[in-house]
Amino acid sequence: MKLNLKFWLQFSLINLFIVALLGVTMRYKLGFEFPYFDQSYLIHSHSHFAFAGWLTHTLMVLMIYYLQEKISNFQLNKYKKIIIANLICAYGMLFFFIIQGYAMVSIFFSTSSIFVSYVFGYLYWKDLKKIDQDLAAINWFRAAVIFNIISSLGTFYLAYMMATKTAVENLKLSSIYYYLHFQYNGWFFFACIGLLFSFLKLKKSDHPFYEQAFRLFAVACVPAYLLSLLWLEVPDWVYILAVIAALIQVYAWFKLLLILIQTQKEFLKNFAPLLRGILAFSYIALSLKFILQLSSTIPALGEIVFIYRPIVIAYLHLVLLAVNSLFLLFYIYANHFISINKKIKIGLLIFVIGIFLNEVLLGLKGVIPFGFPTVPYTNQVLFAVALILLLGSGMIAFFSIKKTKQHPAL
Repeated sequence: MKLNLKFWLQFSLINLFIVALLGVTMRYKLGFEFPYFDQSYLIHSHSHFAFAGWLTHTLMVLMIYYLQEKISNFQLNKYKKIIIANLICAYGMLFFFIIQGYAMVSIFFSTSSIFVSYVFGYLYWKDLKKIDQDLAAINWFRAAVIFNIISSLGTFYLAYMMATKTAVENLKLSSIYYYLHFQYNGWFFFACIGLLFSFLKLKKSDHPFYEQAFRLFAVACVPAYLLSLLWLEVPDWVYILAVIAALIQVYAWFKLLLILIQTQKEFLKNFAPLLRGILAFSYIALSLKFILQLSSTIPALGEIVFIYRPIVIAYLHLVLLAVNSLFLLFYIYANHFISINKKIKIGLLIFVIGIFLNEVLLGLKGVIPFGFPTVPYTNQVLFAVALILLLGSGMIAFFSIKKTKQHPAL
């Protein structure tokens, strides 16, 4: 039995559209009068479903497909159950966070999704041992599943504080940032780099820095969490560790990027200009992300960055949309897992424009503490941008599902 890759990825694109729809609803509530739904409930539903229904679902499906192509007697049934269980949890969180916020049923689904990730990590780690260990993607995938499991400790500690009524604001925020750090900079980042290496068909023996880059990022990932705590009064040694971690990541990324550009330039010319542009946009966004992390080590800047909400939101959307989402869309269509056509290309272009405008506006909103004037009607304009993202994601999903005449591969 083979994984029905196209079916599960079409599910991914529907889920991306739902994420965008929730984003439009939240933006409408901020810009106009809309009495229905609790805004905080919508935020929880939006973030949990974006993580579980869009990113985690898509990464799991693509990583399972990677194994299937490498293992002759691959046992798909166990992974199919994991995919279905994760989707049930994702949709449970989608609906029940909107209905009740953090309450018994929504917490049940969010906790269940964590245990699903544990099972996936255990099985995936075991199956990775069955394939050629010279493949450069392997260690990145190993680290991805480990960091996904580690991230859950932040969630459980937050739940413990809430249950025992011992939560204080600093510890609460630190627990949330812990979870987000190991999701964004652990699970999502390492899984996406693993997929990139698999796409480029790289082996460890192709270049010594491929494995060096992995070790540098893996070692730096844990202390890099300290970057999220610099708004607190931390000891000097914590600050020094955070700076070192940020420097390691900047060095590792830009050296790796330079090597990939030099060695893979001709290979990438085989793909459509739009797809190459999306990948380049994702590369630029990731580069900006590492630069912003390093700049946050400047004490005065770091304190504002982590306390002022619009900056945090801009950063999280930069990583979620411009880095991870665009890379996954590139990966799906560049591999022809879903046939691309003119209307999908238009949808992709609209989605990219929406991401760019969203980051610009959130960035402008975030520099107000530095003396910049406010942007008039920001919430209304952000609502319009959210509509652009909804239109783009809707076109991508609809025309990826709709049966059309076959077009030449792009």
